[in-house]
Amino acid sequence: MARLGWLDVLRGWAALLVALHHASYLYVPGLQVRMAGWFDPGRYGVLVFFLVSGYIVPASLERRGSVREFWIGRVFRIYPLLAAACAVAVLPFLLGLTGLRAGLERYDPVTAVLTHLTMLQDLLAVPNAMNVLWTLSYEMVFYLLIVALFVVGAHRRSVPAAAGVAAAALLVGGLLPMTLLSRVAGTGTVAGVTAAVFLAAIAAAMSGRPAVRTAGGLLGGLLALVLVTLNGRIAAWEGMSMLAVMFTGTVLYRAEHGQVGRRTAAVTAGFVLLAVVGTGVWNTAGYGTYAWHVQIVWSGSIVAAAVTFGAAWLLRRRRFPRWATALGTASFSVYLLHPLMLMLSNQFFGTTGREEVPKLVAFVVVLLAVSWAAQRWIEAPAQRLGRRIARPARVGESAPVTVPVA
Repeated sequence: MARLGWLDVLRGWAALLVALHHASYLYVPGLQVRMAGWFDPGRYGVLVFFLVSGYIVPASLERRGSVREFWIGRVFRIYPLLAAACAVAVLPFLLGLTGLRAGLERYDPVTAVLTHLTMLQDLLAVPNAMNVLWTLSYEMVFYLLIVALFVVGAHRRSVPAAAGVAAAALLVGGLLPMTLLSRVAGTGTVAGVTAAVFLAAIAAAMSGRPAVRTAGGLLGGLLALVLVTLNGRIAAWEGMSMLAVMFTGTVLYRAEHGQVGRRTAAVTAGFVLLAVVGTGVWNTAGYGTYAWHVQIVWSGSIVAAAVTFGAAWLLRRRRFPRWATALGTASFSVYLLHPLMLMLSNQFFGTTGREEVPKLVAFVVVLLAVSWAAQRWIEAPAQRLGRRIARPARVGESAPVTVPVA
Protein backbone atom coordinates (compact mmCIF):
# COMPACT_ATOMS: atom_id res chain seq x y z
CA MET A 1 0.00 0.00 0.00
CA ALA A 2 2.93 2.35 0.60
CA ARG A 3 3.54 2.54 -3.12
CA LEU A 4 0.05 3.98 -3.57
CA GLY A 5 0.90 6.99 -1.40
CA TRP A 6 1.24 9.30 -4.37
CA LEU A 7 -2.32 8.51 -5.44
CA ASP A 8 -3.57 9.26 -1.93
CA VAL A 9 -1.78 12.60 -2.03
CA LEU A 10 -3.38 13.41 -5.37
CA ARG A 11 -6.84 12.47 -4.10
CA GLY A 12 -6.43 14.55 -0.97
CA TRP A 13 -5.13 17.54 -2.90
CA ALA A 14 -7.95 17.36 -5.44
CA ALA A 15 -10.68 17.03 -2.79
CA LEU A 16 -9.33 19.90 -0.70
CA LEU A 17 -8.99 22.12 -3.76
CA VAL A 18 -12.61 21.49 -4.80
CA ALA A 19 -13.73 22.29 -1.25
CA LEU A 20 -11.70 25.51 -1.18
CA HIS A 21 -13.08 26.51 -4.57
CA HIS A 22 -16.66 26.20 -3.36
CA ALA A 23 -15.83 27.83 -0.03
CA SER A 24 -14.32 30.82 -1.82
CA TYR A 25 -17.79 31.94 -2.93
CA LEU A 26 -18.73 32.33 0.74
CA TYR A 27 -15.55 33.40 2.50
CA VAL A 28 -13.32 35.11 -0.08
CA PRO A 29 -15.72 36.28 -2.83
CA GLY A 30 -13.31 38.96 -4.05
CA LEU A 31 -10.62 36.38 -4.76
CA GLN A 32 -13.15 34.14 -6.43
CA VAL A 33 -14.28 36.96 -8.75
CA ARG A 34 -10.70 37.82 -9.66
CA MET A 35 -9.94 34.18 -10.46
CA ALA A 36 -13.10 33.54 -12.49
CA GLY A 37 -12.44 33.62 -16.21
CA TRP A 38 -8.80 32.66 -15.74
CA PHE A 39 -8.67 29.44 -13.76
CA ASP A 40 -11.22 27.04 -12.23
CA PRO A 41 -9.71 25.16 -9.26
CA GLY A 42 -12.83 23.01 -8.98
CA ARG A 43 -12.65 21.74 -12.55
CA TYR A 44 -8.92 21.19 -12.21
CA GLY A 45 -9.45 19.16 -9.02
CA VAL A 46 -12.15 17.03 -10.64
CA LEU A 47 -9.90 16.24 -13.61
CA VAL A 48 -7.14 15.12 -11.22
CA PHE A 49 -9.73 12.86 -9.58
CA PHE A 50 -10.67 11.43 -12.96
CA LEU A 51 -7.05 10.67 -13.82
CA VAL A 52 -6.62 8.87 -10.50
CA SER A 53 -9.83 6.87 -11.02
CA GLY A 54 -8.71 5.91 -14.52
CA TYR A 55 -5.37 4.80 -13.19
CA ILE A 56 -6.52 2.65 -10.28
CA VAL A 57 -10.15 1.51 -10.73
CA PRO A 58 -9.65 -0.78 -13.77
CA ALA A 59 -6.61 -2.24 -12.00
CA SER A 60 -8.83 -2.97 -9.02
CA LEU A 61 -11.30 -4.85 -11.24
CA GLU A 62 -8.53 -6.84 -12.92
CA ARG A 63 -6.78 -7.64 -9.65
CA ARG A 64 -10.00 -9.13 -8.31
CA GLY A 65 -10.74 -10.86 -11.60
CA SER A 66 -14.39 -10.86 -10.55
CA VAL A 67 -17.12 -8.50 -11.74
CA ARG A 68 -19.27 -9.54 -8.80
CA GLU A 69 -16.55 -8.69 -6.30
CA PHE A 70 -15.84 -5.42 -8.10
CA TRP A 71 -19.46 -4.23 -7.89
CA ILE A 72 -19.80 -5.27 -4.25
CA GLY A 73 -16.63 -3.32 -3.50
CA ARG A 74 -17.89 -0.23 -5.33
CA VAL A 75 -21.26 -0.33 -3.56
CA PHE A 76 -19.73 -0.50 -0.10
CA ARG A 77 -17.06 2.03 -1.02
CA ILE A 78 -19.47 4.70 -2.23
CA TYR A 79 -23.06 4.25 -1.15
CA PRO A 80 -22.95 4.32 2.69
CA LEU A 81 -21.40 7.79 2.85
CA LEU A 82 -23.36 8.94 -0.20
CA ALA A 83 -26.64 7.89 1.41
CA ALA A 84 -25.74 9.64 4.67
CA ALA A 85 -24.73 12.85 2.85
CA CYS A 86 -27.88 12.90 0.72
CA ALA A 87 -30.03 12.32 3.81
CA VAL A 88 -28.46 15.33 5.50
CA ALA A 89 -28.85 17.38 2.31
CA VAL A 90 -32.61 16.78 2.09
CA LEU A 91 -33.28 16.97 5.84
CA PRO A 92 -33.86 20.77 5.90
CA PHE A 93 -36.43 20.33 3.12
CA LEU A 94 -38.19 17.54 4.99
CA LEU A 95 -38.30 19.76 8.09
CA GLY A 96 -39.75 22.61 6.04
CA LEU A 97 -36.75 24.90 6.59
CA THR A 98 -35.52 25.31 3.01
CA GLY A 99 -36.22 24.11 -0.51
CA LEU A 100 -34.22 21.45 -2.26
CA ARG A 101 -31.25 22.41 -4.38
CA ALA A 102 -31.97 23.61 -7.93
CA GLY A 103 -35.71 23.02 -7.67
CA LEU A 104 -35.36 19.29 -7.12
CA GLU A 105 -38.75 19.35 -5.35
CA ARG A 106 -40.40 19.82 -8.77
CA TYR A 107 -39.52 16.24 -9.63
CA ASP A 108 -41.41 13.14 -8.61
CA PRO A 109 -39.77 11.76 -5.43
CA VAL A 110 -39.55 8.27 -6.92
CA THR A 111 -37.74 9.66 -9.97
CA ALA A 112 -35.35 11.67 -7.80
CA VAL A 113 -34.55 8.69 -5.59
CA LEU A 114 -34.15 6.24 -8.49
CA THR A 115 -31.79 8.50 -10.40
CA HIS A 116 -29.63 9.12 -7.34
CA LEU A 117 -29.55 5.42 -6.49
CA THR A 118 -28.06 4.71 -9.90
CA MET A 119 -25.73 7.73 -9.47
CA LEU A 120 -26.70 8.65 -13.04
CA GLN A 121 -28.92 11.63 -12.16
CA ASP A 122 -26.70 14.09 -14.05
CA LEU A 123 -27.31 12.07 -17.21
CA LEU A 124 -31.06 11.80 -16.59
CA ALA A 125 -32.00 15.49 -16.51
CA VAL A 126 -32.58 15.41 -12.74
CA PRO A 127 -30.84 18.06 -10.59
CA ASN A 128 -28.18 16.78 -8.22
CA ALA A 129 -29.12 16.76 -4.54
CA MET A 130 -25.67 18.32 -3.95
CA ASN A 131 -23.64 20.22 -6.50
CA VAL A 132 -20.67 17.81 -6.39
CA LEU A 133 -22.67 14.69 -7.25
CA TRP A 134 -22.48 15.28 -11.01
CA THR A 135 -18.97 13.82 -11.08
CA LEU A 136 -20.24 10.54 -9.61
CA SER A 137 -22.45 10.11 -12.68
CA TYR A 138 -19.34 10.05 -14.87
CA GLU A 139 -17.55 7.77 -12.43
CA MET A 140 -20.46 5.34 -12.75
CA VAL A 141 -20.37 5.56 -16.55
CA PHE A 142 -16.66 4.73 -16.41
CA TYR A 143 -17.35 1.71 -14.19
CA LEU A 144 -19.97 0.43 -16.61
CA LEU A 145 -17.59 0.84 -19.56
CA ILE A 146 -14.61 -0.89 -17.96
CA VAL A 147 -16.82 -3.79 -16.90
CA ALA A 148 -18.09 -4.07 -20.49
CA LEU A 149 -14.52 -4.19 -21.76
CA PHE A 150 -13.54 -6.71 -19.09
CA VAL A 151 -16.28 -9.24 -19.81
CA VAL A 152 -15.28 -9.44 -23.48
CA GLY A 153 -11.57 -9.61 -22.73
CA ALA A 154 -10.82 -6.17 -24.18
CA HIS A 155 -9.89 -4.52 -20.88
CA ARG A 156 -6.27 -4.02 -21.89
CA ARG A 157 -7.20 -2.11 -25.03
CA SER A 158 -7.00 1.17 -23.16
CA VAL A 159 -5.01 2.95 -25.86
CA PRO A 160 -7.75 2.72 -28.53
CA ALA A 161 -10.37 3.44 -25.85
CA ALA A 162 -8.69 6.68 -24.75
CA ALA A 163 -7.77 7.83 -28.24
CA GLY A 164 -11.11 6.79 -29.73
CA VAL A 165 -13.23 8.60 -27.15
CA ALA A 166 -11.05 11.73 -27.44
CA ALA A 167 -11.32 11.67 -31.24
CA ALA A 168 -15.10 11.16 -31.07
CA ALA A 169 -15.42 14.10 -28.69
CA LEU A 170 -13.47 16.28 -31.11
CA LEU A 171 -15.22 15.17 -34.28
CA VAL A 172 -18.85 14.65 -33.31
CA GLY A 173 -19.20 15.62 -29.63
CA GLY A 174 -20.41 19.09 -30.46
CA LEU A 175 -23.10 17.79 -32.82
CA LEU A 176 -24.85 15.53 -30.32
CA PRO A 177 -27.94 16.80 -28.47
CA MET A 178 -28.23 17.36 -24.72
CA THR A 179 -30.99 15.62 -22.68
CA LEU A 180 -32.57 14.35 -25.90
CA LEU A 181 -34.13 11.20 -24.47
CA SER A 182 -35.61 12.99 -21.46
CA ARG A 183 -37.09 15.72 -23.64
CA VAL A 184 -38.66 13.21 -26.04
CA ALA A 185 -39.86 10.49 -23.67
CA GLY A 186 -40.10 12.40 -20.40
CA THR A 187 -37.71 12.49 -17.45
CA GLY A 188 -39.68 10.01 -15.35
CA THR A 189 -39.94 7.46 -18.14
CA VAL A 190 -36.27 7.62 -19.02
CA ALA A 191 -35.29 7.47 -15.35
CA GLY A 192 -37.44 4.39 -14.77
CA VAL A 193 -36.19 2.57 -17.85
CA THR A 194 -32.60 3.48 -17.01
CA ALA A 195 -32.92 2.21 -13.44
CA ALA A 196 -34.39 -1.09 -14.67
CA VAL A 197 -31.70 -1.58 -17.33
CA PHE A 198 -28.97 -0.50 -14.89
CA LEU A 199 -30.00 -3.01 -12.22
CA ALA A 200 -30.53 -5.79 -14.77
CA ALA A 201 -27.13 -5.14 -16.34
CA ILE A 202 -25.28 -5.23 -13.02
CA ALA A 203 -27.17 -8.29 -11.78
CA ALA A 204 -26.42 -10.15 -15.02
CA ALA A 205 -22.77 -9.04 -15.01
CA MET A 206 -22.42 -10.50 -11.50
CA SER A 207 -23.78 -13.87 -12.66
CA GLY A 208 -21.72 -17.03 -12.41
CA ARG A 209 -22.74 -17.99 -15.96
CA PRO A 210 -20.24 -16.59 -18.51
CA ALA A 211 -22.81 -15.89 -21.24
CA VAL A 212 -25.10 -14.02 -18.84
CA ARG A 213 -22.16 -12.13 -17.35
CA THR A 214 -21.02 -11.03 -20.80
CA ALA A 215 -24.52 -9.93 -21.80
CA GLY A 216 -24.91 -7.94 -18.58
CA GLY A 217 -21.56 -6.22 -18.94
CA LEU A 218 -22.28 -5.23 -22.54
CA LEU A 219 -25.77 -3.99 -21.64
CA GLY A 220 -24.31 -1.75 -18.96
CA GLY A 221 -21.69 -0.40 -21.35
CA LEU A 222 -24.33 0.34 -23.99
CA LEU A 223 -26.46 2.16 -21.42
CA ALA A 224 -23.46 4.29 -20.43
CA LEU A 225 -22.67 5.24 -24.03
CA VAL A 226 -26.29 6.14 -24.84
CA LEU A 227 -26.65 8.39 -21.80
CA VAL A 228 -23.36 10.23 -22.31
CA THR A 229 -23.94 10.87 -26.00
CA LEU A 230 -27.69 11.59 -25.99
CA ASN A 231 -28.87 12.64 -22.55
CA GLY A 232 -26.19 14.51 -20.63
CA ARG A 233 -26.90 17.69 -18.70
CA ILE A 234 -23.59 18.95 -20.03
CA ALA A 235 -22.66 18.79 -23.71
CA ALA A 236 -21.61 15.39 -25.05
CA TRP A 237 -18.20 16.73 -26.06
CA GLU A 238 -17.47 17.62 -22.44
CA GLY A 239 -18.69 14.32 -21.03
CA MET A 240 -16.74 12.36 -23.63
CA SER A 241 -13.64 14.45 -22.92
CA MET A 242 -13.81 13.50 -19.25
CA LEU A 243 -14.10 9.83 -20.15
CA ALA A 244 -11.07 10.19 -22.43
CA VAL A 245 -9.16 11.65 -19.48
CA MET A 246 -10.11 8.66 -17.31
CA PHE A 247 -9.07 6.15 -19.95
CA THR A 248 -5.78 8.03 -20.29
CA GLY A 249 -5.17 7.34 -16.61
CA THR A 250 -5.65 3.64 -17.42
CA VAL A 251 -3.16 3.90 -20.31
CA LEU A 252 -0.57 5.34 -17.93
CA TYR A 253 -1.18 2.48 -15.50
CA ARG A 254 -0.63 -0.05 -18.28
CA ALA A 255 2.60 1.65 -19.33
CA GLU A 256 3.75 1.60 -15.70
CA HIS A 257 3.28 -2.18 -15.61
CA GLY A 258 4.61 -3.04 -19.04
CA GLN A 259 1.26 -3.83 -20.63
CA VAL A 260 1.76 -1.16 -23.31
CA GLY A 261 4.94 0.54 -24.44
CA ARG A 262 5.84 3.77 -22.71
CA ARG A 263 6.28 5.53 -26.04
CA THR A 264 2.81 4.39 -27.10
CA ALA A 265 1.40 5.62 -23.80
CA ALA A 266 3.16 8.98 -24.15
CA VAL A 267 1.86 9.47 -27.70
CA THR A 268 -1.66 8.50 -26.61
CA ALA A 269 -1.60 10.85 -23.62
CA GLY A 270 -0.31 13.65 -25.84
CA PHE A 271 -3.01 13.03 -28.43
CA VAL A 272 -5.75 12.98 -25.81
CA LEU A 273 -4.43 16.18 -24.24
CA LEU A 274 -4.40 18.00 -27.58
CA ALA A 275 -7.76 16.55 -28.66
CA VAL A 276 -9.50 17.43 -25.39
CA VAL A 277 -8.08 20.95 -25.34
CA GLY A 278 -9.00 21.37 -29.00
CA THR A 279 -12.50 20.03 -28.36
CA GLY A 280 -13.12 22.61 -25.67
CA VAL A 281 -11.71 25.48 -27.70
CA TRP A 282 -13.67 24.51 -30.82
CA ASN A 283 -17.00 24.00 -29.07
CA THR A 284 -16.85 27.18 -27.01
CA ALA A 285 -15.82 29.45 -29.85
CA GLY A 286 -19.42 30.64 -30.25
CA TYR A 287 -19.79 31.80 -26.66
CA GLY A 288 -19.44 35.43 -27.66
CA THR A 289 -17.38 38.05 -25.86
CA TYR A 290 -16.36 35.70 -23.06
CA ALA A 291 -15.47 32.73 -25.27
CA TRP A 292 -11.75 33.21 -24.80
CA HIS A 293 -12.16 33.24 -21.01
CA VAL A 294 -14.02 29.92 -21.19
CA GLN A 295 -11.34 28.51 -23.47
CA ILE A 296 -8.56 29.60 -21.12
CA VAL A 297 -10.31 28.06 -18.12
CA TRP A 298 -10.97 24.77 -19.94
CA SER A 299 -7.49 24.48 -21.42
CA GLY A 300 -5.76 25.56 -18.22
CA SER A 301 -7.64 23.01 -16.13
CA ILE A 302 -6.77 20.17 -18.51
CA VAL A 303 -3.10 21.08 -18.77
CA ALA A 304 -2.73 21.73 -15.03
CA ALA A 305 -4.32 18.37 -14.18
CA ALA A 306 -2.00 16.59 -16.62
CA VAL A 307 1.08 18.33 -15.21
CA THR A 308 0.02 17.61 -11.62
CA PHE A 309 -0.56 13.93 -12.31
CA GLY A 310 2.72 13.65 -14.22
CA ALA A 311 4.69 15.35 -11.42
CA ALA A 312 3.13 13.07 -8.80
CA TRP A 313 3.95 10.02 -10.93
CA LEU A 314 7.59 11.08 -11.17
CA LEU A 315 7.67 11.32 -7.37
CA ARG A 316 5.76 8.08 -6.85
CA ARG A 317 8.66 6.24 -5.19
CA ARG A 318 9.23 8.93 -2.60
CA ARG A 319 7.80 8.88 0.90
CA PHE A 320 5.05 11.39 1.53
CA PRO A 321 4.08 12.95 4.87
CA ARG A 322 1.53 10.92 6.78
CA TRP A 323 -0.86 13.88 6.95
CA ALA A 324 -0.87 14.11 3.14
CA THR A 325 -1.71 10.45 2.63
CA ALA A 326 -4.26 10.60 5.48
CA LEU A 327 -5.99 13.45 3.67
CA GLY A 328 -6.21 11.19 0.64
CA THR A 329 -7.76 8.42 2.73
CA ALA A 330 -10.50 10.84 3.81
CA SER A 331 -10.77 12.52 0.40
CA PHE A 332 -14.20 11.08 -0.45
CA SER A 333 -15.56 12.40 2.83
CA VAL A 334 -13.98 15.81 2.18
CA TYR A 335 -15.50 15.86 -1.28
CA LEU A 336 -19.02 14.82 -0.27
CA LEU A 337 -19.31 16.64 3.04
CA HIS A 338 -17.94 20.08 2.23
CA PRO A 339 -21.15 21.26 0.45
CA LEU A 340 -23.13 20.30 3.56
CA MET A 341 -20.70 22.20 5.78
CA LEU A 342 -21.04 25.25 3.56
CA MET A 343 -24.84 24.97 3.60
CA LEU A 344 -24.83 24.86 7.42
CA SER A 345 -22.38 27.73 7.67
CA ASN A 346 -24.46 29.90 5.38
CA GLN A 347 -27.68 28.95 7.17
CA PHE A 348 -26.44 29.78 10.68
CA PHE A 349 -23.79 32.45 10.13
CA GLY A 350 -24.73 33.99 6.80
CA THR A 351 -22.25 35.89 4.66
CA THR A 352 -21.03 39.46 4.66
CA GLY A 353 -19.78 39.58 1.07
CA ARG A 354 -16.34 40.55 2.38
CA GLU A 355 -13.09 38.60 2.57
CA GLU A 356 -13.24 36.46 5.72
CA VAL A 357 -10.04 34.42 5.78
CA PRO A 358 -10.33 33.40 9.46
CA LYS A 359 -13.74 31.88 8.71
CA LEU A 360 -12.24 30.03 5.75
CA VAL A 361 -9.48 28.60 7.97
CA ALA A 362 -12.05 27.57 10.59
CA PHE A 363 -14.16 25.93 7.88
CA VAL A 364 -11.21 23.87 6.67
CA VAL A 365 -10.31 22.75 10.20
CA VAL A 366 -13.87 21.67 10.98
CA LEU A 367 -14.26 20.02 7.58
CA LEU A 368 -11.12 17.94 8.07
CA ALA A 369 -12.24 16.87 11.54
CA VAL A 370 -15.71 15.88 10.33
CA SER A 371 -14.26 14.09 7.30
CA TRP A 372 -11.83 12.14 9.49
CA ALA A 373 -14.73 11.03 11.67
CA ALA A 374 -16.88 10.08 8.65
CA GLN A 375 -14.04 8.08 7.12
CA ARG A 376 -13.37 6.25 10.37
CA TRP A 377 -16.95 5.50 11.39
CA ILE A 378 -18.83 5.31 8.09
CA GLU A 379 -16.47 4.63 5.20
CA ALA A 380 -13.99 2.23 6.81
CA PRO A 381 -16.55 -0.07 8.50
CA ALA A 382 -18.61 -0.21 5.29
CA GLN A 383 -15.56 -1.14 3.25
CA ARG A 384 -14.63 -3.89 5.72
CA LEU A 385 -18.17 -5.25 5.52
CA GLY A 386 -17.99 -5.15 1.72
CA ARG A 387 -14.78 -7.15 1.74
CA ARG A 388 -16.30 -9.80 4.01
CA ILE A 389 -19.36 -10.10 1.79
CA ALA A 390 -17.31 -10.21 -1.41
CA ARG A 391 -14.83 -12.78 -0.14
CA PRO A 392 -16.79 -15.87 -1.22
CA ALA A 393 -18.16 -14.13 -4.31
CA ARG A 394 -15.74 -15.67 -6.79
CA VAL A 395 -17.56 -19.00 -6.73
CA GLY A 396 -18.74 -19.75 -10.24
CA GLU A 397 -16.61 -17.05 -11.86
CA SER A 398 -13.46 -17.47 -13.86
CA ALA A 399 -10.12 -17.36 -12.08
CA PRO A 400 -8.77 -13.91 -11.28
CA VAL A 401 -6.70 -12.14 -13.88
CA THR A 402 -3.23 -11.59 -12.44
CA VAL A 403 -2.39 -7.90 -12.76
CA PRO A 404 0.34 -6.15 -10.76
CA VAL A 405 -1.04 -3.31 -8.70
CA ALA A 406 0.96 -0.22 -7.87
